[in-house]
Amino acid sequence: MAAAARTLSTCIFCKIIKGEIPSFKIIETNFSYSFLDIGPLSKGHALIIPKDHAAKLHELPDEYLADVMPIAKKIATAQGLENYNILQNNGRIAHQVVDHVHFHVIPKPDASDEEGLVIGWPAKSDFVDEVKKYHEELLGKL
Repeated sequence: MAAAARTLSTCIFCKIIKGEIPSFKIIETNFSYSFLDIGPLSKGHALIIPKDHAAKLHELPDEYLADVMPIAKKIATAQGLENYNILQNNGRIAHQVVDHVHFHVIPKPDASDEEGLVIGWPAKSDFVDEVKKYHEELLGKL
């Protein structure tokens, strides 16, 4: 049985879930609420918000996380998307704007930078030894 969902009275997403702010709802379950973004990066850009108010992914109970990806899949399938991004940010410097865990489903209609998410990875090379060392360190913590 799920723990009672936490809410925050000042959170815009908590207000959307409670119906205090209108939205273009797509799918609602016991654990999640999804709606079209009113400032979309492309047509069909949707948000999925867990009904539990957690600021970051690692703070969210697992049952809420388990509900999100099937909803993302349904949204992508219903739109007939071949190319799209699933985006989730944690913390200000990682570009999280609203302090409530949320996932974006962002259609990428073409290869241009005109619509959808535009990513420029700051890829590094020649870091195999550093990656190997960090891998061992990380495995020791899991």
